[in-house]
Amino acid sequence: MRKSRRLAVVLGFILLLSVSSAAKTNPIEANRAVARKLFEVALNQDNWDVYNQIHSKDFIAHAGNRSAGLAEDLQSAKGWRQAFPDGQYTIDQMIAEGDMVMVRWTGRGTNTGEGNGLPATGKHIEATGITVFHIVGGKIVEEWNEYDMLGLLRQLGLLPPRQPK
Repeated sequence: MRKSRRLAVVLGFILLLSVSSAAKTNPIEANRAVARKLFEVALNQDNWDVYNQIHSKDFIAHAGNRSAGLAEDLQSAKGWRQAFPDGQYTIDQMIAEGDMVMVRWTGRGTNTGEGNGLPATGKHIEATGITVFHIVGGKIVEEWNEYDMLGLLRQLGLLPPRQPK
């Protein structure tokens, strides 16, 4: 009985190691980790070194009808931090397939600085958005970003409030 118990423990340990190893080498999970690192480390902690490490040199960001390269996108990220020094992103949902990762997120912060064309209003906002990442070899090579700019501007008092029907 003791030998079979030991064998079961050893086999269980081997299975645990193989599952853990598979999770580490699973490219979809690795891509999810890159997207999470962008929000939780680079953006939330102002870690611009990590930002540069996880983006490809020929990165392209698409937002609305505009596209930007890495330098312009980094400046935009820093501009949001200037406008919302206490800003934090929360990942609400993440879906990954192949080399694509979709993140539905919520950004919260107080607009106490000027940045990205916004004056300092002192108002707290909560805005939602969706970003789709194309990740290759552990680097973000392209992203598509959509967020509720209308709602954000209304919360800041820069546009009139929504009129009831």
